[in-house]
Amino acid sequence: MSQTGKKDDNNNYNNNNNNTNNNNNMYQNELPKKIKSRGKDAHLNHEELVQAMKWKQTRGKYYPQLSYLIKVNTPRAVMAETKKAFKKLPNLEQAITALSNLKGVGTTMASALLAAASPESAPFMADECLMAIPEIEGIDYTTKEYLNFVQHIQNTVERLNKQTSNGKSWSPHRVELALWTHYVASELKPELLDGIPGSTENGNSHPSSNGEATEPSDDSNQEGAVVVVANGKEPGSIDPAAIDENSTTTSFTEDSMDKPATPITVAVPSEDTNDSLATNENDDSNNTPRLTDSEDTEDSQDVQEPPTKKSKK
Repeated sequence: MSQTGKKDDNNNYNNNNNNTNNNNNMYQNELPKKIKSRGKDAHLNHEELVQAMKWKQTRGKYYPQLSYLIKVNTPRAVMAETKKAFKKLPNLEQAITALSNLKGVGTTMASALLAAASPESAPFMADECLMAIPEIEGIDYTTKEYLNFVQHIQNTVERLNKQTSNGKSWSPHRVELALWTHYVASELKPELLDGIPGSTENGNSHPSSNGEATEPSDDSNQEGAVVVVANGKEPGSIDPAAIDENSTTTSFTEDSMDKPATPITVAVPSEDTNDSLATNENDDSNNTPRLTDSEDTEDSQDVQEPPTKKSKK
């Protein structure tokens, strides 16, 4: 390869790396501050939703359709549905139901928006985190599976906060970040994890007894920063916040991609309702077709599932 070719490759790598860091800074630091600054009127605007999707696409499988669908939402619909969802917090189930009215927003994307709005109650549903929890046997992008994931995370939050003595508390989002970082580091550069204190209890790997050694800082939110943490099993096990027992269980079918679906009740799972489309009553943009389970695209067919766990159908 010529010197010019090597320079071009290096420039492309640096540009991609800078874009990833910028997206991550926007999502981890800037967006939560903007949402919080709006107080009781907390919401997202259209541009913020689009930027959040860009970040989400860098943290999982990339689907061009989602980047298109998210832009189809009208500014009015984005503001109305995100405001409605954030008012439902900390009830994650009801918040996800509201967000599913937006095109291109499935369970995983909804979890990303909720983690930005309420990191103290909602972790992002990252594939790496799901694969790191032995009790979760497969990746199933449904609200039920997300709530199960939250349960593991929340139990770990409670355990770590009992152990920590430095006055800095853990949140579901911080545990998720730490778990994600540990998983990625163990896959790409395991030597970075050498020397991390830990103990084994009932077959599970735990951080040091004082809970301080693996706690991430705010600066470690930047993607690529090595936080670490191990929580639970190899590389980390975690546990969720109790959900309102009177609320219905919402199920979103995301067969290898994020897309909205219609909520169903626990007692009456219906094949018809599982395949139906969620609609947005707040704007006229609902005439745009939305992807369903039966509409397989070349992109979704070609994408490989995560290496460790197989997605449930």
